[in-house]
Amino acid sequence: MPQVTKKNEKILITGGAGYVGAVLTPYLLEKGYKVTVLDLMIYGETVLKKNSNLKIIKGDIRDINLLKKELPNHDVVIHLACISNDPSFELNPKLGKSINLEAFKPLVEISKQNLIKRFIYASSSSVYGLKKEKEIHENISLEPLTDYSKYKAECEVILKKYESENFTPIIIRPATVCGYSSRQRLDVIVNIFTNLAYHKRKISVFGGKQLRPNIHIKDMAKAYDVLINAQKSKVSGEIFNVGYENKTVLDLANIVKSVLGDDIQLVETPTDDNRSYHISSKKIKKILNFDPEFTIKNAVNDLRIAFEKNLLPNSLTDEKYFNIRRMQSIKLS
Repeated sequence: MPQVTKKNEKILITGGAGYVGAVLTPYLLEKGYKVTVLDLMIYGETVLKKNSNLKIIKGDIRDINLLKKELPNHDVVIHLACISNDPSFELNPKLGKSINLEAFKPLVEISKQNLIKRFIYASSSSVYGLKKEKEIHENISLEPLTDYSKYKAECEVILKKYESENFTPIIIRPATVCGYSSRQRLDVIVNIFTNLAYHKRKISVFGGKQLRPNIHIKDMAKAYDVLINAQKSKVSGEIFNVGYENKTVLDLANIVKSVLGDDIQLVETPTDDNRSYHISSKKIKKILNFDPEFTIKNAVNDLRIAFEKNLLPNSLTDEKYFNIRRMQSIKLS
């Protein structure tokens, strides 16, 4: 049966002007949803285009009064907001804990009190830690290596406790996202390699055999839409890995080279950090028939086009493309 979009539903996205949010928000608007974005807007206030069905709130998810004011009259919450990636988190662990963990329970409670029907939480595939098993499925034990990953795992436990007849919690563990966004990140592996290859014609590969799971940003947006519309009995209290392919770091570099030109030099350097991550996304395929449409090559090509059109000026130096540099600059508290 074709998927029927719940076009009358109102969606609130925390972090809706972030890297994924900046693609997800227009995607949902195009589908006919009304969308509210709650975001600190630390990467710029022109990320999202104006739309009659879009409300943008510049605010902090730790502001309880703001949540009580803005959450009513929404049907779905998609919680993306966090201090993203380990280096940014470790820059100010107290801040990271306050946003990534301590703000979570109040957000869930206020959502439920205000009759939010569905709460979709963006956890992380990093919650698994390092695993030797070939199939890293959703039931495997979690061994998070960092506080960032540990708090993601703790939030999963918190959210599942609130499941009820009228409140549907859903947890996703995304792979590393790649591709172009109007709020671009150039500090994730495929995007890093593409930026260096395009501008410097050279990629440094440390190690090379380590596996990394990736997913195209457009497929990430599609996955959220699938979860908004999925039958409640199939998703309530469930956890889904969301990824495309597990590739080695060297494979990723070679994919970038295949798109951008044979003249690109790959410099392989030994490393002591041979951590390898991979996930299986068979469950979301089997239960919800979710299949990624876009490849890593597509992500590289989308970035190439963005560079050619000068949509990402000063991409090697501007702090806005690198989370840790922006976090160091703004000194958020």
